[in-house]
Amino acid sequence: MAKQEKRTKFITRDILKSSIIGAFQKLDPRYMIKNPVMFVVEVGFVLALVMTIVPTVFGDDSTLRLYNGIVTVILFITVLFANFAESVAEGRGKAQAESLKKTKRDTMANLLLPDGTEKVVNASELKKGDVVIVRTNEMIPNDGEVIEGIASVDESAITGESAPVTREAGGDFSSVTGGTTVVSDWLKVRITSEPGQSFLDKMISLVEGASRQKTPNEIALNTLLVGLTIIFLIVVVTLYCFADYSEVQIPIATVIALLVCLIPTTIGALLSAIGIAGMDRVTRFNVIAMSGKAVEACGDVDTMILDKTGTITYGNRLAADFRPVKGIKKEDLIDYAVMTSLCDATPEGKSVVELGKTLGTKITEDLSSQMEFIEFTAQTKMSGVNLKDGTPVRKGAYDAIKTYVTENGGTVPADLEGIVTEISGLGGTPLVVCVGNVVYGVIYLKDTVKPGLVERFDRLRQIGIKTIMCTGDNPLTAATIAKEAGVDGFIAECKPEDKIVEIKKEQAEGKIVAMTGDGTNDAPALAQADVGLAMNSGTSAAKEAANMVDLDSDPTKILEVVEIGKQLLITRGSLTTFSIANDVAKYFAIIPAMFTLVIPQMEILNIMHLSTPYSAILSALIFNAIIIPCLIPIAMRGVKYKPMSSEKMLLKNMGIYGVGGLILPFIGIKIIDIIVTPLLALIGL
Repeated sequence: MAKQEKRTKFITRDILKSSIIGAFQKLDPRYMIKNPVMFVVEVGFVLALVMTIVPTVFGDDSTLRLYNGIVTVILFITVLFANFAESVAEGRGKAQAESLKKTKRDTMANLLLPDGTEKVVNASELKKGDVVIVRTNEMIPNDGEVIEGIASVDESAITGESAPVTREAGGDFSSVTGGTTVVSDWLKVRITSEPGQSFLDKMISLVEGASRQKTPNEIALNTLLVGLTIIFLIVVVTLYCFADYSEVQIPIATVIALLVCLIPTTIGALLSAIGIAGMDRVTRFNVIAMSGKAVEACGDVDTMILDKTGTITYGNRLAADFRPVKGIKKEDLIDYAVMTSLCDATPEGKSVVELGKTLGTKITEDLSSQMEFIEFTAQTKMSGVNLKDGTPVRKGAYDAIKTYVTENGGTVPADLEGIVTEISGLGGTPLVVCVGNVVYGVIYLKDTVKPGLVERFDRLRQIGIKTIMCTGDNPLTAATIAKEAGVDGFIAECKPEDKIVEIKKEQAEGKIVAMTGDGTNDAPALAQADVGLAMNSGTSAAKEAANMVDLDSDPTKILEVVEIGKQLLITRGSLTTFSIANDVAKYFAIIPAMFTLVIPQMEILNIMHLSTPYSAILSALIFNAIIIPCLIPIAMRGVKYKPMSSEKMLLKNMGIYGVGGLILPFIGIKIIDIIVTPLLALIGL
């Protein structure tokens, strides 16, 4: 990924402690039944425990008490390791949530009463529609909209970013989040959420994973695992009945061990942990997903709708060049352009001064006191200065300057329109400069494409994701920006309803669509998209409509979020592949061993040359248990993701996790067999 999620210690002492406790708490059958595969293992553990206490309860030989006890211990450890994997995933989220909970505790608010007086109340008492006053160094008690005032707000408790942001009444920067702190001035805030329903409350609930719902793909895979478990249960019961009919005694503990090794315990133990860890990775990337489904949907995205301004381009058109008309020196154009911009506080104005300095202008800031600054207005579409001798110097739109010059008795240079057209064709904005009624030339303002986007869009293209840019620019400018950025398509002169039309069009073709937005006018499209990423700096309407919120308010982050979604799907697929291959290898260990007890000639199938039937069964069972905690780091951190086609990805997974899952058990079971054989000999097995 271009930008990595925040690195944290994989497991802390507190997480380890809570995970161990959680592993035991999850032994409750009412909880375990939610994971049918591991519930079967727990039932097997209970049966083995009963046979350890009363070996003859099912007609087995009383001499098998110790063997039954060993199987019991291994099965118990297997269930504990599975619960531990899920507890670690939950523990990482809960540890993160603790810092958020501290933000909520004992927060007080200055409630504004109808008579204009203030009353200090606990933040938990605030209701939707209440108005509060928040002053310097006070915490904003709940989510709301600024209705009066302007202030700098420290959002580091939410976003992790130390730089304060400006919040003010009106516009797209009036939304404030509970738990953030006013660091200058004051704000009057109208509360927009009910108690317990604030954005901070949702964050705490989500990162704890307490309300995490299984995604459709996860449900489908879980259903498959249940189906396989039922099939193998029928097979094992049938084998035992066949052996009993043939008057061959097979220990019940061996039958249980066979069943546990046949069913997909590895992926069954890790499936829930993979899903929780996927949401955790998104959260640590400073994005709050409203559901696991949203994260998973990111991995299936086919089309990405992107706003041009702020996402593909910086949004501020900056001076890139000065183009004089015929007969005018470039140095003179630069000097007069800088004069018009000395008192212009806009990013465009500042960039004109900076570029002029770079190109050697002699105009300095101290000359501004000798000029009268004329501000830009929507009516004139111009700004500029009146020099000390009264000479007007203006910069503005082509049509406005053309009219201004003509009305003042001047003439428009023949080459001016060509320069303006050329700049527009390059995706830039032309600002014409005139001194009195004489046109000097054009300032070329360029909406700069963010660096690295071409490569990132190419990465998305490699994995089959189409990118579409939405912009209010004219088709010529839009085409130029789209080509420079490397997007696959664009919608020019785009209105809010056009975004919805495009999203519905893509969805009608069966595609999963993602988009970003921050304004109220983006809310309908965010709600329509399968993945809607709203900016935390945006309006409440946008955040409510989206299923993901970026706490850093970085529109380009949707590119990384999609890759995290892909990583979640790849991790689940890779570990499922490993689990299936792992099970196949275990069959070669335990099935020959089991049948050798019935038919000694079956020893020829013991290709692993395991010492005895008992050592083979126990070795496979031990390996089945210890492989679970060994895979927890992969489930937590995710399989490393690199953009590639689905075919290459499948071949890679089959090569690494398929072949690896097939070979590793042979090695592991053989090593365990070498270790346990002398120990079993000591106890007569």
